[in-house]
Amino acid sequence: MPNPTITIHNSQTDKITSREMNAEEFSQYKADQAKNAAEQVEAEATATQKAALLARLGITADEAKLLLGGN
Repeated sequence: MPNPTITIHNSQTDKITSREMNAEEFSQYKADQAKNAAEQVEAEATATQKAALLARLGITADEAKLLLGGN
């Protein structure tokens, strides 16, 4: 399977060049994808924990903000 494509647009000449990522770029791309996936999982877990806590307390997110002095 070929590596993803990089598209470069030179705004001065309006020339568009497309090429496959080299090994270093592809390695960084995979690392970034893994990091983004882990951050998404973490954000979803945090949101689930917050929702569970609010449900246990029997209050809404707006009420929690009021209690904590949020705007």
